[in-house]
Amino acid sequence: MNQNAATNDALPALTHLDADGRARMVDVGDKATTARTAVATGRLITRPDVLALVRADNMPKPDVLATARIAGILGAKKTSELIPLCHQVPLSSVKIDFSFDSESILITATAKTTGQTGVEMEALTAVAIAGLTLHDMVKAVDPACIISDVQLREKTGGKRGHWTSEGGDASGSVGVVPADAAPAASAHPHRIAANPRPSTAAVIVASTGGAAGTREDTTGPVIAAWLTARGYSVDAVTIVADANIAAELARVVATAPSVLLTTGGTGLSPTDQTPEGTLPLLDRQLPGIAEAIRAKGLAVTPTAALSRAVAGISGGTIIVNLPGSPGGVKDGLSVLDGVLDHLVAQVHGGGAHE
Repeated sequence: MNQNAATNDALPALTHLDADGRARMVDVGDKATTARTAVATGRLITRPDVLALVRADNMPKPDVLATARIAGILGAKKTSELIPLCHQVPLSSVKIDFSFDSESILITATAKTTGQTGVEMEALTAVAIAGLTLHDMVKAVDPACIISDVQLREKTGGKRGHWTSEGGDASGSVGVVPADAAPAASAHPHRIAANPRPSTAAVIVASTGGAAGTREDTTGPVIAAWLTARGYSVDAVTIVADANIAAELARVVATAPSVLLTTGGTGLSPTDQTPEGTLPLLDRQLPGIAEAIRAKGLAVTPTAALSRAVAGISGGTIIVNLPGSPGGVKDGLSVLDGVLDHLVAQVHGGGAHE
């Protein structure tokens, strides 16, 4: 047997090919019906001035993000018509989120179903169609914008259980986590399993008005200045709409800062989603810090008791939710002033940050 033949024998059979090598649709009739989820991401890379126009909804074509979101959902529903060998899947949910960094719009699509085959292609199609729609909406201003990094991040359900793009099983198979295995740090789709970058920090402001440019942000710069004065290099202060906070939290955690402070979105309004976006990322919670910040606020106003802010550790990144008001931020920073350096030293297993 020649070497090529031996190599081919070692490869698994391709289920989309029949015995004669012709393309076919896989018969999934005997597969178990399970709840299945897939998460995919991608980016539209464009200029900072274009990003500002999108955020402020001042593009020649209005409602950029809303239009792209609807297009992505429609794309997911049309996947079996666009990709020849995909099955028709009864989608129970398609969710598309957008977040911003200094040079791009991050697109995150989550598709869900209960059935006999997965929804990876639906999630990927949603990202691709949303990205193409973003391109169409901004091309009048930036025809050189780029759609990039479209990839599957995570899927659950079926015989493989929980798979992530950063995961791996005991045999060394990249990305496979058995369904009955205990969750690992890499189970979070956007996290990188790396040590945090020493003396680095990031700030996220959850403000729909701030993201749209209709409200001035007075909290992010204060937090950044406070961190800088204590020796941290602040990567960025990003402002996102409340609906996009979860995707932005995941994106920033993936960059592995030592400290991530958020402000806003911790109250009881239906749009307040910061705790919900933070909790899935945490390996360990720090309830004492959240309670101390609430107690500090209660000394000033009884409504501080309504805050749902949380704090914890994600990998090696310390995340603390601060209130959205200037007074609440001041109270929260005064609490952190006495504990942050010690906390960073403990999490990083040594002395204070350098």
